[in-house]
Amino acid sequence: MKKIFTTIFLLLTSAFMYWSCKKENLDLLPLGETEVSFYNSESDFNRSVVGIYAKLSDFYWYNGGSGLHGIWHLPGDDITMVGSDAYEIFTGLNATNGGLNEYYKQAYQLIDRANTTMQKINASDARIYSTPGLKTQHLAEAAFLRGYMHFCLYNFFGTAPVRTQRVDTPDEAQLRLSNSTGTQLLDQAITDFQTAAAGLPIAYPATQAGRITANTANGFLGKALVFRASYNQTAADFQAAITAFNKISGASLVANYGDNFSALTENNAESLFEFQATQPGFDNVWLNNDFESSGSGSTSAYWGFYENHWSRFGAPPFIATDKYVAAFEVGDPRTQFSFDTTGKAIKKYVLTDQKSQSGVASVNNPRILRYADVLLLKAEAILESGATAEAIALINAVRTRARGAGTVPADYSTSEADQAKIFAWIAKERLAELGGEEGHRWFDLKRWHAAGKINLGAWDWSSASTAGVQFDITKNLLYPLPANELDLNPNMQQNPGY
Repeated sequence: MKKIFTTIFLLLTSAFMYWSCKKENLDLLPLGETEVSFYNSESDFNRSVVGIYAKLSDFYWYNGGSGLHGIWHLPGDDITMVGSDAYEIFTGLNATNGGLNEYYKQAYQLIDRANTTMQKINASDARIYSTPGLKTQHLAEAAFLRGYMHFCLYNFFGTAPVRTQRVDTPDEAQLRLSNSTGTQLLDQAITDFQTAAAGLPIAYPATQAGRITANTANGFLGKALVFRASYNQTAADFQAAITAFNKISGASLVANYGDNFSALTENNAESLFEFQATQPGFDNVWLNNDFESSGSGSTSAYWGFYENHWSRFGAPPFIATDKYVAAFEVGDPRTQFSFDTTGKAIKKYVLTDQKSQSGVASVNNPRILRYADVLLLKAEAILESGATAEAIALINAVRTRARGAGTVPADYSTSEADQAKIFAWIAKERLAELGGEEGHRWFDLKRWHAAGKINLGAWDWSSASTAGVQFDITKNLLYPLPANELDLNPNMQQNPGY
């Protein structure tokens, strides 16, 4: 009996070893998706593109009370705080600042996603894409989002690396990029916006609301060209910006100014690009989220800094400066959508209760680019050519919408020929129309300083939260590059003054 059991054991062992050593049984598929198994269908590539969009959530979510919003809201002279903040008062900022390190990291992660997606699309089998134009659209969406990050990095850091290729190997990772120079980041953004504008549709089905369109790309292309013209004093860029703006089709100013800040009127005719905060799933504001199917993290945007919400845990709210309030004429209907009756608490995006189920964050989309912004940038570009009446007409278009059926703000006279005076009208209108939104004011002040139209070294910062603010134009025009980047990359040099 013992011999029989021994023989059976040896036979089973031999059979198991033979079976387990066969090549087809050794090459087991991984439990989850891998890069090799993923990029094999149009659906896979669409998910990859959506994954780039999803990275925008890391800039707008609650982040457990440590949101990044002050980075773009506080440096200008439109928003202040009851207390002080380093982003506003230009002191205490250094390379170890957690928010700046996080913003920089997320920006390059988004860029890497775009580069990976573009690489995989370009290397894909010709038989994968069967829907006409979809491959070009996907490449254009990825290019736009990469360009948008380069545009933001230029405005905040100035000299961050330009990254257009995916890192595939450890050896490539060792070849760290160095500081960009001049407007190289902006140049790359313009190139990407041009690619996007040529490859995107004007509109999508309602089920795909919020995707980047040709209007989005042309709007940001024109904006980036106006910015580069300001920094480099290039008349050709102003003209190219006008050309890009003229390609925008079907956009218009909505009749009600307040519709630009309501969750009930998102993705309207005026909105050219907005972060889609109204996502399906359970909104857990304590966890970040890439819009995965499980919905395990944040799917919303955060506006508690305007509301003085309890989730700030006692941190002071963001409020309007005296300069922002003074930009409006008495009776301007925009004030009711911009501040409360005290003239301090900002009401944009928080006019009504538009919270997610969390009760902390909002389903209200941040409007990143509005057509009103485009019209005022176009007025600025046209003014540079000397066409004063045409520039004033664009300013008046924004003011006409603002007053609705009333009389204030009244139109400016199109017979005015003083270009400096007309520029002052544009600057004031941009503050009134766009204050408290997406850092427009800070970006404007920086580029106007570079163009010699204003002097930030002698600017009135008296409405900032701390008296006696000293703005150092050799330092405070740029944020410090993050310490993590400098530690990892010996090719990088810190921005001046830090």
